[in-house]
Amino acid sequence: MIKFDDKGLVAAIIQDARNGEVLMLGYMDQEAFDRTLASGDVWFYSRSRQELWHKGETSGNFLRARSISIDCDGDALLVEAVPEGPVCHTGNRTCFFTPLWEAEVTGQETG
Repeated sequence: MIKFDDKGLVAAIIQDARNGEVLMLGYMDQEAFDRTLASGDVWFYSRSRQELWHKGETSGNFLRARSISIDCDGDALLVEAVPEGPVCHTGNRTCFFTPLWEAEVTGQETG
């Protein structure tokens, strides 16, 4: 069962179904979730515009859903999708292209 927040939204992490790359984070309301299931295209709820958003409708860079999983708490979705073009509005393949920090790999890490 999806646990929507007090605004009726749930976080949706979008991952490339072909290679596992994280592409973006968006939010879905019940209608966006239902439209995604019905159409196979990924839909979101735009918090800034306060309206449904069919990813790719303007840019032509659609996301074709392949699977949707829910996390153990029920408050986040993982959508595996095949992107048709860049996902980020900046034209980048992914929205996560700006590094903030990275640990130095020493080869001595233990699990």
